[in-house]
Amino acid sequence: MKKNIGTIDIVIRLVIAALIAILFYMGTISGVLGIILLILAGVFVLTSIIGFCPLYIPFKINTRKKD
Repeated sequence: MKKNIGTIDIVIRLVIAALIAILFYMGTISGVLGIILLILAGVFVLTSIIGFCPLYIPFKINTRKKD
């Protein structure tokens, strides 16, 4: 796996994941939608940690700066 997520992308993903988690635990979002969004937040955190997003491959997107 070649890393394809840049720093700004990582920050945006982590902020969105944190917002979803906060809204879920405050009860603003709940039910099936809340669970789905919480799973999406988990995916955002996981892809941020490993620096790779498989959905970027078919679209040939790479937000990581070239070395």
